[in-house]
Amino acid sequence: MRHAVERLLVAGGYPVASFPSAEAMLGSEARRTAGCLILDVRLPGLSGLELRQRLTAEGLNVPVIFMTAHDDPRTHAQAMAADPVAYLQKPFKGQELLAAVARALSGQGRRDA
Repeated sequence: MRHAVERLLVAGGYPVASFPSAEAMLGSEARRTAGCLILDVRLPGLSGLELRQRLTAEGLNVPVIFMTAHDDPRTHAQAMAADPVAYLQKPFKGQELLAAVARALSGQGRRDA
């Protein structure tokens, strides 16, 4: 069964690869071929923030969209330091995510904080 975010992206015409954990994503070639990443700030195991740091350390600067249901000033500051295309607080509108993905794929860079 697909997650709501996956369904939204597929309905928007985007190819999607999802992973059960950040560690699974790190073990996949998708980390090198992804057009952008949508990462939850809080994940079991490695967090979305830690995943971003690991990818950057590998020299992979894939555009990132962070999402979270647990916003606090420290987490927000850490996420923004990673220069995301967007930082979306749950619940967010589907159009916000689709717009952020479009920006990420077009190379327009960070817009939403």
